[in-house]
Amino acid sequence: MSGAAKILVVGPLGVGKTTLIGTVSEIEPLSTEASMTQAGVRVDPDVDSGKKTTTVALDFGRLTIDGDLVLYLFGTPGQQRFLPAWQDLAKGALGALALVDTRDLAASFDALGNLEDLDLPFAVAVNVFPSGPRYDADDIRTALDLLPETPLVTCDARDRASSIRALIALIRHLIHVATESS
Repeated sequence: MSGAAKILVVGPLGVGKTTLIGTVSEIEPLSTEASMTQAGVRVDPDVDSGKKTTTVALDFGRLTIDGDLVLYLFGTPGQQRFLPAWQDLAKGALGALALVDTRDLAASFDALGNLEDLDLPFAVAVNVFPSGPRYDADDIRTALDLLPETPLVTCDARDRASSIRALIALIRHLIHVATESS
């Protein structure tokens, strides 16, 4: 496959979207991180108390795969109140990589539902946190109510090779979806 593809990187607050894009981007990533404030606690009450910043608009990075395919990666804000930004960012996107965290799988429901509402093909990557519980793929698939054809992989957003493998799983899925629909 050659050309360019717009890809969303989505998930709940604190799941590792900014980290993944920063890890894989071959350019200096654009990040719209802002300090979290006490006022935000009223709107986002489930925020990890150790989290100091949050994406307020988008993250952007670029990754070339095999010298032929350029992925333009757009990270979305994690809070549901930013859904209008999601909808704008989704315009022209071929698909999405949805990051999830086993410490709080339910936090991913909104992000996955948004992708389904947008009718955007996606793959799910379980970002492995050292303190997170480990579940087998079937249990995660059941908990997230994933369709059998939805790719499910694990990754470490801090590790370039691991994150690229997750993006490649998404690209393979997008090729499969495009082939089936033609």
